Amino acid sequence: MSWIVLIVVVVALGLALRVRRDELRLAAATIDQVADARARGSAQARLQYPHIDLSRCIGCASCVAACPEEGVLDIVHGQALVVHGARCVGHGSCAVGCPVGALTVTLGDLLERSDIPVLTEAFESPLQPGLFLAGEVTGYALIRTAITHGSAVAAEVARRAREESSRAAEVLDLCIVGVGPAGLACALEAQANDLDFVALEQEDLGGTVSRYPRRKLVMTQPVELPLHGRLAQSTYVKEELIELWESVAARLELPIRTGQVFVGIERAPEGHLLVRTQSDVFAARHVCLALGRRGTPRKLGIPGEDLSKVAYSLIDAQSLQGRRVLVVGGGDSAIEAALGLAQQPGNEVTLSYRRGGFFRIKSRNEVSIARAIEAGTVRVLFESQVERIAEDRVELAVGVNGSTQEVEIGNDDVFVLAGGVAPFDLLKTSGVSFDPQLRPAVAPLVERGTGLRRALLAAFGLGLVALAWTLVFSRYYSLPVAERPGAGLHGLLRPSGGVGLAAGVLAALSMVANLLYLARRSEYVRLAWGSLRAWMTSHVATGLAALMLALVHSAMAPRPTVGGHALLGLVVLIVTGSIGRYFYSFVPRAANGRELALDEARAQLAGLASAWDRTHRAFGEHVRAEVQRLVASGHWTRTFFGRLGALVGSQSRLRDVLTRLRAEGRREEIAEDQLDELLDIARRAHRAALMASHYEDVRGLLATWRYLHRWVALLVVLLVITHVFAALRYSTLLSGGLL
Repeated sequence: MSWIVLIVVVVALGLALRVRRDELRLAAATIDQVADARARGSAQARLQYPHIDLSRCIGCASCVAACPEEGVLDIVHGQALVVHGARCVGHGSCAVGCPVGALTVTLGDLLERSDIPVLTEAFESPLQPGLFLAGEVTGYALIRTAITHGSAVAAEVARRAREESSRAAEVLDLCIVGVGPAGLACALEAQANDLDFVALEQEDLGGTVSRYPRRKLVMTQPVELPLHGRLAQSTYVKEELIELWESVAARLELPIRTGQVFVGIERAPEGHLLVRTQSDVFAARHVCLALGRRGTPRKLGIPGEDLSKVAYSLIDAQSLQGRRVLVVGGGDSAIEAALGLAQQPGNEVTLSYRRGGFFRIKSRNEVSIARAIEAGTVRVLFESQVERIAEDRVELAVGVNGSTQEVEIGNDDVFVLAGGVAPFDLLKTSGVSFDPQLRPAVAPLVERGTGLRRALLAAFGLGLVALAWTLVFSRYYSLPVAERPGAGLHGLLRPSGGVGLAAGVLAALSMVANLLYLARRSEYVRLAWGSLRAWMTSHVATGLAALMLALVHSAMAPRPTVGGHALLGLVVLIVTGSIGRYFYSFVPRAANGRELALDEARAQLAGLASAWDRTHRAFGEHVRAEVQRLVASGHWTRTFFGRLGALVGSQSRLRDVLTRLRAEGRREEIAEDQLDELLDIARRAHRAALMASHYEDVRGLLATWRYLHRWVALLVVLLVITHVFAALRYSTLLSGGLL
């Protein structure tokens, strides 16, 4: 038996070392992705992005699994980390899936955003009372969010209309500009509240969605429309969604007027608003601008751009076959258009992009375009600018090895998909401000703590209940076990008595409820009722309740039996869970925080070097390279003992490098104060890297708590099952007169 135990221990340790090695390799790979995302500009989102409260995150990866966009989030140091923030489109699934409330989808620091309109909580412009905004123009791009905005605006207008004593018949209650998802939802809610309204659209119903490419997947989450209810499907392609919206509008006879190009809003002398289009004027007490952010297509401003073969959107790639096509742009729309066109027979597709590489694109598009380039179905010209468009050709300036070359390619069609000019100027003249100083102060996103306070309060409360119970029946519980059978309450309070048995059954049920949390978290079990955060709270509460009930079941005198061992295991289980919860919140937060400090130091080095003249800038780049070399020498690349040795000898190596750099700087006649500033930043960058590595090692040691907690949980479950089976067996034998 001893040999078997020894072999099992050695094999388990070997497996643990392999798991740990793989874990470190994955962490290093993810950190490389983060650095690559920052270099390419895809780390920060343009609009919405997830904010992670590291003091609460427990590293369960529920947010990573819940996010429908690949590569936005990942786990590093046992906690969630934003990798490609630009890929976030605001689904909010990560926040819903987080069991501890550590995630918030936000627009960031609104005090620094000049591209987000200043609005009240009711989506109303404070400079133009009665003017509301809804949908993408507010900064939120998700269709589900746009529908929520539009419904809320109409509901607020209906509330105000009910409070008005008199209303002029010739003035509308509400004028809606734009009939995309937000405008349609606003119109439906207005109809549900019997408002007098009209909805204006310059093109076809659907707004921006109607201009998406054919068969594009536009919605992947279930939503609910006013007067229609919950949509039957959770996913829709463009044609399906537009057809549904058109059928709803026709069935309910919504007052939608197309061909109305919005040009501005004025305040009438009587106090209401005047909505002006190119052909009409509409008087309304309230206006909802449900416009998109794309505005008018961004043009190139080059000769030949007015030719009929130049287009600014691609609706149906299948209509183009056997053509020489140029796509201009490097965003998701341009890449999807190029890929769609390349799939058509006989097409020769070239993609022109002004940057040296793609960034801020979805991961699936990044993979697909890479495959298309490798297969030769799409030719990509990076660092290129279109200079002239002719009937049968296109002239471009392409950067090659630091120089520019003129390139001419044969061409039949040009699609300029370089984004659009947002209608900010039109909104400003209509009474909408984008001044961050006018935006109401919002509570800053701060770390809210580990969440242990709530668990400790729950434990304290349950402990008080158990203590009160013990005090009430102290006469019985204070008796020696041998003297209890003679006490009057023994039949009620003993483990097999009425109260004792009920407490045991409730303890077992609490443990079952506690384990259901694992089923709720599992991707293989369809248990979707309730939020993960509520289940996490229940997991803590039921674990503590099971312990208190088990103490009552044992009559406050656990014996050296299977049941007593199960109770002891339950105590260990709760202790390991509590300690592990604390360490998994504190230590990884310190490590990830050191990563942020390291990034800040690197950014300061880059900023300081770029601020110098050309001669000193070269020295600054040299210092940065030396810091990178030092960081790489001991940052997530060695064994534990290797890191320990690197930590001990780090200061000596750092002093040698800084002394050498100072001597080099003096030879280049750099001022001492500039040298001091630069080398101080280098010293902080190196220290931050070492601290990150040090905390990673500590986290690796403390990860034992997690495995200990799981194995103790399995042991407790087995002991409880054995205890219940033994108790039932004993009861059967006793009732049969065999004992």
